[in-house]
Amino acid sequence: MSTHEPTQAFETAPETPVQTARARVGTVVWGLIVLALAALIIISKLGLVVLNGTYVLIGLMIGAGAALVIGGLVSARSRKDRGSSPDSGAVNSDHR
Repeated sequence: MSTHEPTQAFETAPETPVQTARARVGTVVWGLIVLALAALIIISKLGLVVLNGTYVLIGLMIGAGAALVIGGLVSARSRKDRGSSPDSGAVNSDHR
């Protein structure tokens, strides 16, 4: 019979601080665009308001562009205030 020394089954990795997942600005803006279009289609089909498609698209594009620019600036400012790097959200930032 052989003797078996107990070994550690799993290597323990050093603990890293857990980062909270944040929604991306673009995802939120495109979600709002889809919801706005759906609401406008429902309103126009109910006959409550007559909409001009060109004006609706122009308004949505202006609103989406402004939201993306403002959201990007707010995101950059909060990232700068925290002192983190641009790729801090990456799972593995070990670039070799």
